[in-house]
Amino acid sequence: MTTSPQATSPHASAPPHLAIVLFSLAMGGFAIGTTEFASMSLLPFFAADLGIDEPTAGHAISAYALGVVLGAPLIAVLGARFARRTQLLVLMAVFALGNGFTALAPGYGWMIAARFLSGLPHGAYFGIAALVAASLVPYDRRSQAVGRLMLGLTSATIVGVPLANLIGQAAGWRASFGLVSLLALLTVLLCALFAPRDQGGRSDPLRELGALKSGQVWITLAIGAIGFGGMFAVYTYLATTLIEVTKVSPAVIPFFLAVFGIGATLGNLFVPRFADRALMPTAGGILLFSAGALLVFPLAAGNPWLLAADVFAIGAGVSLGAVLQTRLMDVAGDAQALAAALNHSAFNTANALGPFLGGVAIREGLGWTSTGPVGAALALAGFLIWIVACRDAGHAPVEISSGKDAAPLENAPARPAPPLAPDDRNRSDSAREPVA
Repeated sequence: MTTSPQATSPHASAPPHLAIVLFSLAMGGFAIGTTEFASMSLLPFFAADLGIDEPTAGHAISAYALGVVLGAPLIAVLGARFARRTQLLVLMAVFALGNGFTALAPGYGWMIAARFLSGLPHGAYFGIAALVAASLVPYDRRSQAVGRLMLGLTSATIVGVPLANLIGQAAGWRASFGLVSLLALLTVLLCALFAPRDQGGRSDPLRELGALKSGQVWITLAIGAIGFGGMFAVYTYLATTLIEVTKVSPAVIPFFLAVFGIGATLGNLFVPRFADRALMPTAGGILLFSAGALLVFPLAAGNPWLLAADVFAIGAGVSLGAVLQTRLMDVAGDAQALAAALNHSAFNTANALGPFLGGVAIREGLGWTSTGPVGAALALAGFLIWIVACRDAGHAPVEISSGKDAAPLENAPARPAPPLAPDDRNRSDSAREPVA
């Protein structure tokens, strides 16, 4: 990402070391993405080790998603008075602890508890990191900044997940979760060194809870909670589908996981450029594109090369996350932290809903590829909610500012993103420096 022209101003939005700040934040996304997606690809292995069937083992994935759904809003509200940098460090430390417990889990019950603990920091971390990333660039490049942050998660699907899968096959699934714990500790170190310093007390729980009063916030969250479920319906059972339907060797599974990750990474790299010009039309286009790719899944599953192309397309739909994250910044008013965290609660609601409905179709005897049509139906349902969001937005102006307490604009050619400390009108120039 190039440096903004505002960087020459004493009140510049972009810090002199923007790339390394985004890299530090993205490393946390890399750790989170590795554990979230690798747990799905490792499902057959820890199911066998713990002596349970695969649908039951899928409860560990749901437990992680439940941790995200509950933890994101709770931590966002309770942490409202704390500095964002401090929150990032604590959240990654808890994430490291949860994955360390997962690696040591002696049985199914402990596994469920450890995955729930691991999920608690997920949404809050991404929410806070997204606000920090957006605050460092001009207003019209927020989606790109959030997309760069999300490259950590999507690059995990290229490198982290296949590597974790290979480690799981070679050294056992426990070693894979141990690797995630080490990545989380590396994130703590990087954020301690490079994350922007800010002061606590900029918001309060009641102000953050104000996000819950906005209908547009809830509609935007519903788009993600339903529309994103389709991708998870297919991805959760992809490894088993490859073995049972495509008839490939387990050794080839990491290749398909990497193809998915490449699609997700390129989607997050390029799609936000369109979103910064036309935010909601881009979200609608992603949902329709995803529905088409998911419908093709049963037809492509019999051929490894066709399936690889379709998995790539399904992965590209992950870019919906960065787009909806920016939308929430526009409609959340003063409750930026809670709305940003709730976005990941919504997507992990999708992470629970998609595998559940896909599992129901499989149990009903519809076959492993039935997850494709199930996923397409979820994407189309998300598109219907998108239509409602666009209709309602046409009747009420979108609230872009952060409220009456927002910091004033100073010599800015483009409107800046919500700053790290929106209520502090009197910060000195030294306090505005975003890099440690």
